[in-house]
Amino acid sequence: MRYLTAGESHGPQLTAIIEGLPSQLPLSTSDINPWLRKRQGGYGRGRRMVIETDEAQILSGVRAGRTTGAPVTLVITNKDHRNWTEIMSPEPGGEPRKKALTAARPGHADLTGGIKYRHKDLRDVLERASARETAARVAVGAVALKLLSELGVEGANYVASLGGIVTRAPFSWDQLDAIEASDLRTPDADAAAQMRERIDQAKKDGDTLGGILEVRFRGLPVGLGSYVHWDRKLDGRIAQACLSVQAMKGVEIGRAFENAVQPGSRVHDPVYYREGTYVRDTNSAGGLEAGMTNGEELIVRVAMKPIATLMKPLPTVNVVTHEAADAARERSDTTAVPAAGVILQCVIGWVLAEAMLEKFGGDTLPELQERVQAARAYAQAY
Repeated sequence: MRYLTAGESHGPQLTAIIEGLPSQLPLSTSDINPWLRKRQGGYGRGRRMVIETDEAQILSGVRAGRTTGAPVTLVITNKDHRNWTEIMSPEPGGEPRKKALTAARPGHADLTGGIKYRHKDLRDVLERASARETAARVAVGAVALKLLSELGVEGANYVASLGGIVTRAPFSWDQLDAIEASDLRTPDADAAAQMRERIDQAKKDGDTLGGILEVRFRGLPVGLGSYVHWDRKLDGRIAQACLSVQAMKGVEIGRAFENAVQPGSRVHDPVYYREGTYVRDTNSAGGLEAGMTNGEELIVRVAMKPIATLMKPLPTVNVVTHEAADAARERSDTTAVPAAGVILQCVIGWVLAEAMLEKFGGDTLPELQERVQAARAYAQAY
């Protein structure tokens, strides 16, 4: 299973093509668009989220509400493109284009991408490097999450901290409604109030804020991934997917960083055999051992740096004149931490769905469901 995305932040549309989905998967835009709306939400977002009301169109691979086995094409229209038609036109001429960007933003792809691809108008870099691209990946991930749900797997995400304010209430699957109702995706009302104050102050200061996201999945069968070769280890694949999302700079599985300073006797999860099955009373490993799922909840925590576009810009250099300049200002968010959890659940969901198909195969959803059910039964009776 694989996918490609294409499109620029202010181009006419974002496009994704998914290949390798099994047939007979129930799928419609109602499975995708709620995730796109959640991606646009969250306290601290900017004006672009008001302009765009993201909705996906399914242009191929689905008929009468079910996948056919053919490639699935998804399209998300950029409504703001009508204001950028001349600027983003693929036709030659009209240079230098309006809204050319030459003052590289520290922490963004601008300068490095400009050097790599030999662009002096850094808009040629930022338009694709923009986190607008994640809308396409959320649409793709929503399809993966739909497949996982048909296989008995459930996911969740929440904000573990934002701007240094920590969610103190421990995660519980019973809190999903509270998380979804929160504009900061936290069940901790006191922490949410402090986060809003921190965001409001950062906005006044022309600054931005990062945070830590936690994503969980339950119901995963034992043995997704593998220990036999480095590129098959699921923890490595999950980390790569998370770090490929704009502004993500660190990943831990379970209590990885806490475990690093503890002796092994306080880190590893004892295994017991009760009522005819293997159990662990703790989950320090976060659901992964030696690159494979072990049947416990998968717990992934991801560090997001503050967004690089500041309304009170940092010093930089104009790449055309080489003179000192203030970094360019582009329409941006004070923080996108709440939305980042949604994005991360989707990209991790894709990795897990891909691993499911690798392990169990099958051209149709019923075949896949039968094999997953058989694997669960075997693991319980082993």
